[in-house]
Amino acid sequence: MAQDFSSDPRVYFAAERTFLAWIRTGLSLMGFGFVVARFGLFLRELSATQTELHIRPSRFSTSVGVLLILLGVVVNITSVISHIRMIADLKRGADTFARPSYQAITVAVLFAIIGAAMVVYMCVMS
Repeated sequence: MAQDFSSDPRVYFAAERTFLAWIRTGLSLMGFGFVVARFGLFLRELSATQTELHIRPSRFSTSVGVLLILLGVVVNITSVISHIRMIADLKRGADTFARPSYQAITVAVLFAIIGAAMVVYMCVMS
């Protein structure tokens, strides 16, 4: 039996907090992606000015940085869509608490893939 949460403001506030947490996650991904991408540029500039350091320039960090920025954009867009659906479901009185967070699962899997790619890259480059 579904309980009517449409009149309880705490449920809407919880949905709002979850939405804001996803926005923070997306912004953090974009910021971290920017730092990773700029670090690759920094290493290329350093290798051009100081040849005795033997730094091999690579586009990997730029690619990973851009990927993280795009992931942050996707997280923010999907969090907006998810929040709108959640509020609509709450207004209808639907039971929204029994479904898994596919957005969180997707982000976790993508982080695992990016992490594994970085490990492979580090092992190949060393």
